[in-house]
Formats: sequence, structure tokens, C-alpha cells
Amino acid sequence: MNDMKADDKGAVPPILSFDRVCREFPVEQGFLQPQKILHALTDVSFDVRPGEIIGIVGESGSGKSTLGRIALGMMPPTSGSVRYRGQNLAELRGRNLRQVRRDLQMVFQDPNASLNGRMSIEQSLLEPLTLHKLGSRTEQRATIAKLLDVVGLPGSVLQRYPHELSGGQKQRVVIARALTLEPKVLVADEAVAALDVSVKAQIVNLLLDLRKSLDLAILFVSHDLPIVQGLCDRVLVLYLGRVMELSSRAGIQDGGLHPYTQALTRSSPVPDPARRLAAEDLLKGEVPSPLNPPSGCVFHTRCPRAMPQCSGAVPPLVKMPGHHDVACLLYGTEEAATVAAPLTPA
Repeated sequence: MNDMKADDKGAVPPILSFDRVCREFPVEQGFLQPQKILHALTDVSFDVRPGEIIGIVGESGSGKSTLGRIALGMMPPTSGSVRYRGQNLAELRGRNLRQVRRDLQMVFQDPNASLNGRMSIEQSLLEPLTLHKLGSRTEQRATIAKLLDVVGLPGSVLQRYPHELSGGQKQRVVIARALTLEPKVLVADEAVAALDVSVKAQIVNLLLDLRKSLDLAILFVSHDLPIVQGLCDRVLVLYLGRVMELSSRAGIQDGGLHPYTQALTRSSPVPDPARRLAAEDLLKGEVPSPLNPPSGCVFHTRCPRAMPQCSGAVPPLVKMPGHHDVACLLYGTEEAATVAAPLTPA
């Protein structure tokens, strides 16, 4: 596999590229009932560069975890393509597929479900190296000893079992296991959601250190917008499987441009016991079913800035100043595309 090289303009080419990725799931409705299609992802396109952390945010059911699994080749897209270093993941077979599986790894949300309770920590960490036949047993043990040091765990944990470790320690073990094969892309699917606040901070700092020391690209899937704003270089906002906004961290910290991003920002809790969320800070209504998504802009049924045309036209991603893309008809004209300031919150 050839190393990535900078293009003629000096920009590093993407290590992972999504091109109009769609993922649909057939859903049986019962005896003699017509089959329906669940639209998990629709026309998702973006690039990930080496050493970049991209946050994937959105409400439950927005397609975040599905996107992470497609990024790893765990499931194929229904249409569109995902390319790793220019290679279409869906077309890889044999040795090439095996190599790519080493380069793409995942950290799941629940470390208790990720670790086999019947295996010691040493056995869990040795398993990937054994399956891929990497090094002798002595070399493998040396590798996992280094990884424990990287994730901040003592060597004494090797002879222990998952139930003997704290939640933070188990998550560090899961991260260490994901790093045993020296991956180039790491998908962290709600990797800190089940952890205490202090442990969350430790894991976030660990991911930042790993990105810097290993030039590791990370897709950080989360519903916790404040953590994403502090950790990620760019943020992808999903709603019902569609991209609402793709922005730098600064653009999201300012509240974003899309009404949905603004609503997520306003509804995020802040460390102030005297502050209460106002009624206008909360989105009205329920998330529509992905079995029957709204026509036009899928957010228009809950959008405080919805216009009549929003129900009939799917808004394209409009490029705004500052490497900021937004899918909203409020920015669909040439005049609107020159506006850099966020919308006034509803």
C-alpha cells in the first residue's frame, strides 16, 4: 500500500473519503404487509485527513453509529462509496482487505460489552496480534507492555479480568486493544458516554495525545456537543441521516449556522446551577421516523425558521466562508452565501 503524498498544492490528501454514501435497511412490517425502507444515511459526503479529529453529532437515530460502521467496512453502503487511501472498501478482497482491517479500528461505547469476561486483559490484548500473526509471543508481550504505558495503565492489570477494573480502566484497555495493530483511523463510538466526568476528561486527553503522537485520524461519534467542541478539529452535524452542517470547531463554538445546530448548542447543559433552559431553547416535536422521513429538508417539521419552500426542496450543502458548509435554504442564494455571521437564534 503506497504512502500518502501531498498533492501539487501541498495539501495532504484524505485518508478516508465518503462520497454520496447512502445506507438503507429493509424493515418487515408483518404478515402480508409491504416491506418498508429505513433511511439511515442519505448522500453523506466528507473527507478525513491524517491526524484529524472529526466529531459526528446529532440526536439518537441520526445515523451516527451507522456512519462509523460503514467507515470501518463493517457494513457496505447501499449506494455511494467509502475510500481508504483511494481504495473503495466495498471492492477490497483477500490480503488487501485484511491489511485495511488492521488500519481501521473501533472503540465501542460500552467497555463491558467490548471485553470478554472470561479472558484476562493480557489475553484480550494479545488476541489481535495472534490473529494477524504479528511477531513472536515475546514481541507481542513487549508490544502490549508499551501500549499499556501509552494509555496510562500499570502492567499489573494484565493478569486481571474486566470485572476487576473500573470503567475508566476498561475503556483504556479497549483503546489499547484498538491500537495493537497500529491503525491509521480510529472510530470512537460514544467512547466516553458511560464514564464519569473526571474519567471522560482523562480519555479525551488520551485521544488528543494519541492523535499527536501517532498521527491518528479519529471519527469521534458523540451526542455530547461540549466535549466535541473541545476535542474535534471539525464537526459533522447529522439529522435523520442527512448532513446539516460541516464546520470547523470555531464555527460550531460560535453556535453554528444551521437552525438545528443552533438548537443543539442552546440545549446543551452548562455548569451553572442557576441557569435553566428556556422553552425557546428546546426543539419542539418528535424526531420523524426514518421509515417515512419528511419531504424536502428533513428538519423543516421542527425548524423555527422554516419557510414554505423547505417542504419541497432538499437543500444542498452550501459552501460558506471559513471552510464552513451548511444545508439550509436560508443560505441557498448567492447573496446569502456571502454572509459569514450565524443566524440570529430563534
